[in-house]
Amino acid sequence: MRFDDRILITPSGVPYPRLVPSDIVELSLEGDAVGRLRPSSEWRFHRDIYGARPEVGAVVHLHPPFASAFATLRRDLPAFHYMVAVAGGSSIRCAPYATFGTQQLSDHVVAALDDRKACLLANHGIVAVGETLEAAGDLAAEVEALCEIYIHALQAGTPVILTEAEMAEVLARFADYGDPGRRHHRD
Repeated sequence: MRFDDRILITPSGVPYPRLVPSDIVELSLEGDAVGRLRPSSEWRFHRDIYGARPEVGAVVHLHPPFASAFATLRRDLPAFHYMVAVAGGSSIRCAPYATFGTQQLSDHVVAALDDRKACLLANHGIVAVGETLEAAGDLAAEVEALCEIYIHALQAGTPVILTEAEMAEVLARFADYGDPGRRHHRD
């Protein structure tokens, strides 16, 4: 998460259940780390997202099963359900594949997040952003659920995709829906 002019990020290679507060790495926007552990191997796209998006307070990167499985198809998640709009557009983009931890992957992620709050990473996982860590985490969970639903729908047949006009109406309604501090969209 953003911390003044720095980033607080999880360390590389430490399982989340074993993390303690002192394991969190403080990172400058130039990539200089303070802490006893190395920052996540994906620190570059965290840094670059914060640099490109001043409104973002937190970045969540995960490898959940359904989003990761769908990302192996290297396809955008289309507007099969109106909740796709929760990520900020009429689709959830899939960033092209690049090796983890590289500047190339970071560049792909920043581009896929242009005017969006979440994206898939080809053959990898998901990135979600928000004003707070809670908002970014909630969005990541929502995208995972959408990927699960879409995979099930594909098994049953060909899902009907909402039109751009239908999604534009949803996006307009989402602009002021729910608690303004959280902007989590549920029926």
